[in-house]
Amino acid sequence: MISKDPDMTSSINGLVLAGGKSRRMGQAKDLLNWHGKEQRYFAADLLAPFCSDVFISCRQDQLENFDPQYNVITDTFLDMGPFGGILSALRAHRDKAWLVVACDLPLLDQRSLEYLVQSRDPEKAATTYESPFDGLPEPLITIWEPRSYPLLLQYWGIGNTCPRKVLIHSDTLILKPPHPDALMNVNTPEEALKAQEFLKK
Repeated sequence: MISKDPDMTSSINGLVLAGGKSRRMGQAKDLLNWHGKEQRYFAADLLAPFCSDVFISCRQDQLENFDPQYNVITDTFLDMGPFGGILSALRAHRDKAWLVVACDLPLLDQRSLEYLVQSRDPEKAATTYESPFDGLPEPLITIWEPRSYPLLLQYWGIGNTCPRKVLIHSDTLILKPPHPDALMNVNTPEEALKAQEFLKK
């Protein structure tokens, strides 16, 4: 178990993006059980050693049967997918950077999070990984700095709600992932089967 380094974590909050509708999967991705508990809670626990506080980003209607041991941020920027969740978190705690991960990353591991946090450059808009699948920055495993908030608002103002485009066109530190498989998104039943094979290994 990785213990918290107060100097490293004091300025970072964690955010698990769990508000998606999971249409392609056919069932709620945040409720899938890959590691002995619902994925939204597993991901929150995974973030905890690297953050001062961890929150789960979700829709208002997801709060029924929500474990009160976990903090929650409901979207204040509605119907924007991950972009709205990230903006809502940055608005809620303006002085904090946010280590953001999606709930559809069942292979995400502590080593990948630790390397991201240790490599963080607070002077950049964000620190992120290069996706091993398309070579583009991966916005859903990213540390978004407070200075990224006005940038995201600018993109929102022109009707562009793609967080990846913000990373591409901003001053972003992009890292090669030490464990590329950890960045595998699982959005369909077929991808879920592939992830299960990885986990068995």
